[in-house]
Amino acid sequence: MSRSERLLGLLQTLRRYRRPVSGRVLCDELGISLRTLYRDIASLRAQGAEIAGEPGLGYLLRPGFMLPPLMFSEDELEALVLGSRWVADRADDPLGTAARNALAKIAAVLPADLRDSFDASTLLVGPGPSLVSDAVDLATLRKAIRSERKLAITYRNGAGTPSERTIWPFALGYFDRVRIVLGWCELRGDYRHFRADRITHLAVSDSRYPRRRQVLLKEWREREGISRRLD
Repeated sequence: MSRSERLLGLLQTLRRYRRPVSGRVLCDELGISLRTLYRDIASLRAQGAEIAGEPGLGYLLRPGFMLPPLMFSEDELEALVLGSRWVADRADDPLGTAARNALAKIAAVLPADLRDSFDASTLLVGPGPSLVSDAVDLATLRKAIRSERKLAITYRNGAGTPSERTIWPFALGYFDRVRIVLGWCELRGDYRHFRADRITHLAVSDSRYPRRRQVLLKEWREREGISRRLD
């Protein structure tokens, strides 16, 4: 294992803990000695990582530390490029632009050797089927999800029957042919999936829904991944 891989492994291990973790536990997980651990913690601190603690008390990584470019492996860079290319090609225009901007920012701070690998990535996104046009602004939907705001929507089901709904949107699924809004529907009193191309009107409420979106997503996943109920 190279030194950069070892430092990355230590960072990733520390990120999993929200309370101080002992040096011995870290050593057992990483397969290193205490001496190496102390040296690696000193190296990470020198690079700007806020690691609180000391021998005998345990260690805790404060949030906010950004990984330096040398921490990306070639596989990780290829994953970033491939994922960003998919988003740039298949998502809506604002998100696609954001993906291209993110790629440019990553490339700008990479060391020369990694930048060559980054620019020469041979993982490509193949052409896909034409996307169904969405009747609503997906950027507005994403903003409502981030801010945990209720949405008042007019929705047409597969038979074309319209209905007025108030939903708590907590996720947005991107597929080749359609985008799916995941939300709690006040009318149904249950989780429902809504095709974005069938939403003919939406208005973002000033009211936040009463549960955190992370809680809704966790519950949704636990209930069979909810392979159900497209309204």
